[in-house]
Amino acid sequence: MSIRMIEDEDMRFNVFVRTRHRKKLLVIAVCLGLIMSLLIVRIGYIMIIKADYYIARADELHERERKIKAMRGRILDANGTVLADNKTVCSVSVIHSQITDSDQVVEKLSQLLDMEPELIRKKVDKITSIEIIKSNVDKETGDKIRQCNLNGVKVDEDYKRYYPYDTLASKVLGFTGSDNQGILGLEAKYDSYLSGNNGTILTLTDAYGTELDKSRESRLEPEQGKDLYITIDANIQQYAQQLAQQTRSKKNAKQVAIIVMNPKDGSILAMVNEPEYNLNDPYTLNYEIDESSIGSNKMDLLNNMWRNFCINDTYEPGSVFKMVTATAALETKAVSLSDSYTCSGATIVADRRIRCHKTTGHGTQDFTHTVMNSCNPAFIEWGRRVGVDNFYTYMGKLGLLSKTGIDLSGEASTIIHNKENVGEVELATMSFGQSFQITPLQMLRAAAAIVNGGNLVTPHFAVKTCDNENSTYMEFEYSTTESVIDKETSDTMKNILRQVVEEGGGIKAYIQGYSIGGKTATSQKLPRGSGKYISSFIGFSSVEDPEVIAMCLIDEPEGIYYGGTIAAPVIKELFANILPYLEIYPSVE
Repeated sequence: MSIRMIEDEDMRFNVFVRTRHRKKLLVIAVCLGLIMSLLIVRIGYIMIIKADYYIARADELHERERKIKAMRGRILDANGTVLADNKTVCSVSVIHSQITDSDQVVEKLSQLLDMEPELIRKKVDKITSIEIIKSNVDKETGDKIRQCNLNGVKVDEDYKRYYPYDTLASKVLGFTGSDNQGILGLEAKYDSYLSGNNGTILTLTDAYGTELDKSRESRLEPEQGKDLYITIDANIQQYAQQLAQQTRSKKNAKQVAIIVMNPKDGSILAMVNEPEYNLNDPYTLNYEIDESSIGSNKMDLLNNMWRNFCINDTYEPGSVFKMVTATAALETKAVSLSDSYTCSGATIVADRRIRCHKTTGHGTQDFTHTVMNSCNPAFIEWGRRVGVDNFYTYMGKLGLLSKTGIDLSGEASTIIHNKENVGEVELATMSFGQSFQITPLQMLRAAAAIVNGGNLVTPHFAVKTCDNENSTYMEFEYSTTESVIDKETSDTMKNILRQVVEEGGGIKAYIQGYSIGGKTATSQKLPRGSGKYISSFIGFSSVEDPEVIAMCLIDEPEGIYYGGTIAAPVIKELFANILPYLEIYPSVE
């Protein structure tokens, strides 16, 4: 190859290399340009479009948040009497980064809060933004802590639930926890209305978490909860509660329950479960017990103390249920008022001999007197005539096969035979209120339907909620099933039940000049032969136009245990005091 050719070849190679180099530089330049463009776009997006978001995020890194509890809505009775209120308390907390003398903080807080120094020391030395030392501190103590001017110690005002009447309607109202959230009863059921919305305090801090001296606090004010107005009348509740206490003490009973209700709309004026417990101290048992013997059973004992017997537990209703059997018999035309039954003191059903409470027998008696005498053999016959299908139909119509729908949690369900399993003996015992179980409130609701003209109401407490300016926020409505029985049947049953009080087993509930109807019961608790009974009585007034119906149950009384002897007088005394208060006056005879 000639020198000339070699030189040309070198020249072409150099041109090729320079060309490739320029292309690489161009590609690099383009890439750098794109990257710079993307960076400029991103920076512009962050600085312009997302500026507010990132400013807020930056502020969050230098803000400390403390919660301000909302004042809980009050619970007020039918007359506006406050049953559940709020008391100003304090929440004491520490901020580790601001504490300058930890020993002094531990010493003072231990002394003023009556806490172990070791417990406070753990929280003081803990490296967090904020540590709560104690909540629900009384305001006087909180003010004393403020006056100590301890660096790093914060005292924020808070609210604690307070019940002015301590034990009044405790198993209806329920109580709140340390965070002011409803735990039981109406406090829990209507917590979403009562609780309100918490507020916050925002404080600026430096990179080390120390609050800046000249910065201002930012506050988001809390929203107060709604007040709840209920049907309970504190005056009636107080009197019924005192009466239940006296009765329980006199009969040394396990418990005594009293319910007072308007039979026309289901509004409950009083619900007593004696013994009640102290709402301001709900974790202390309402009876004396050796603390060393409690152990891990403390929670079970508390749950039992908090139970509302009227709705949480079932029982065999006994003879008060006979008003249901009698109603079904009249409704189905299986029995007329002129029908009679001869009681010899017992009757045979299948292979079983079932006795009457009057072992010598009642003799021949018409339908009305079988109710007045509470004759078991007669009601076995009336139940047989009604038949299983109709029996269950009318139990359903009168609300005994379903829950009442009351606005409290934990309502128990009916315990009863499947209809296809009911034979002669089962139907016989069910006819006079045995071999199935219902709640006391279910029984009272059925009785109300029998005497109010035939309408099945929904028992309830809540009426409305109001804001802090007393403007109505929500009104509650409850369903009523009309004409579950004929009005004619209702009128007949009212007159029969009036005679039970005026001449029959409920005569100890009679009040001169007043028109009162009712039915007694003495139901034996399981197991049979245990010697334990529940004595009860349901009474209403006036017979012509019932405005109040009441029930008393005495669980495991000692000594005499017949409902007509010990429960009927309780309702008599109750009515003697509350009927004039409700403007129900004696009629002219």
